[in-house]
Amino acid sequence: MYWGLRAENHRGHQSHGFLTYNEGKFYSYKNLDLVPKLKTSVIQEWFGRLPGNIGIANVRYTTSGKCDDQSIIQGTQPMTAEADGVKIAVSFNGNIVNTQQLLQEVTKEFPEIKCGCDSDLVCNKLLIELKSGKTLPEAVKATMLSLDGAFSVLCIMGNGEFFAFKDPHGIKPLCAGHSPDGKTLVFSSETVSLDINGFERDFELEPGELVTTTKDGHFERHQLIEKPQKAFCAFEYAYFARPDSLFDGRYVYEIREEFGRNLVKEYPEISKNSDIVLSVPETGDDPAMGVHEASGLRWERASRRHRYVTERAFILLNNERYSTIDRKVNILGSKVDGKRVIVTEDSIVRGDTTKVIIEKLRKSGAEKVYMFVTFPRIIGPCFYGIDMSTYGQLIGSTHNEEEIAKIIGADQVCYQSIENLVKATGCKKEDLCMACITGKYPTPLAQEFADKMKTRFLAGYQEKTRIYETVSESQGVQW
Repeated sequence: MYWGLRAENHRGHQSHGFLTYNEGKFYSYKNLDLVPKLKTSVIQEWFGRLPGNIGIANVRYTTSGKCDDQSIIQGTQPMTAEADGVKIAVSFNGNIVNTQQLLQEVTKEFPEIKCGCDSDLVCNKLLIELKSGKTLPEAVKATMLSLDGAFSVLCIMGNGEFFAFKDPHGIKPLCAGHSPDGKTLVFSSETVSLDINGFERDFELEPGELVTTTKDGHFERHQLIEKPQKAFCAFEYAYFARPDSLFDGRYVYEIREEFGRNLVKEYPEISKNSDIVLSVPETGDDPAMGVHEASGLRWERASRRHRYVTERAFILLNNERYSTIDRKVNILGSKVDGKRVIVTEDSIVRGDTTKVIIEKLRKSGAEKVYMFVTFPRIIGPCFYGIDMSTYGQLIGSTHNEEEIAKIIGADQVCYQSIENLVKATGCKKEDLCMACITGKYPTPLAQEFADKMKTRFLAGYQEKTRIYETVSESQGVQW
């Protein structure tokens, strides 16, 4: 679990947590920040603190709840809940939209509980279903149907049952695998957690699927939702997933290279009239390789990331982001002086990351700066686990390409088309969640929230918090 979580620390930097099961008891360790390095001298201490042969672990960055240290540690997973002799522990990846409805339901059942984030609500909702006398598949299905949002969930019961399930649209990744000797079964958001442990991947969980484990070391698969409509997060391909993770038989880096080749085809004149390719490390590196291959331009490795500035700027808080970006990326000025530069970038969300990079290039004497952006223009918020949750923070929600270029200081911003993005992933268009670039959300409440808030935003309303943490009229509070 430790090495698997280290391999996936890019999915959350604010907190980490481990939980194990041993003889009917849960043991946990939680803390803030990145998963720590373990010195040899303390390994035995960890084994003593976390006994057992079943466990779950989680890294998190907040897309629900408050962001102060106390709230973050309270929201650190895995979560536990217990009532009427039923005990569960949950590790959750995703984001729930109908949190207010769930909060009312959970507090009606457990009045003393104060849930600070959606993972806590999911844990307690599942507990309510389990203690009602339902079978495990019945309880999980009831939980699935009650949630609007994205959720990939791992769970341990108080009797040692170990299982996982995924939302009916399969928005977040979750795969299953095993150790070479077959004695260890594992679930993981990405295959890199399997790789670091020398494990083998068996399958990706299907949308609406429950997978249980048996004591003799087998997975049992239960399709709980008939004919689910898959909507896998397209942003995983552009930014969130590690490049060496495997989705549908292809490594993410191969898809990102194809993104770069697509951009050359879409903007041939810029490619023809540029001198070098530069990347915003590291998610811009693979597209830069694709641009280099398709255009013949030299990929000048003159943008370097400081290895031990490890925060991912996109998922930082607003007041942390600028200074981190400025320190994180080093531009080798003499390599770009007087050059017409294509810069490959995974996406433009707020525009501040890109603006800092362009400022550095201009100071270094770059003659032209063209942004080749692999993810199409983001026009709407995400409700499913990426913290871009208001229209006001999205530069693309109110500005076109020309306006964005002027704001960030580029000579031109060149987005990959939605059609080419889809083609490069190898997925069907209808099997991807692209709500943030199309405005079409796979879950009904998210669509309702997005539409209502967009109308209000365009009329001048200033969003004060995440849209899904603003309650609709139907839930008792006015828009």
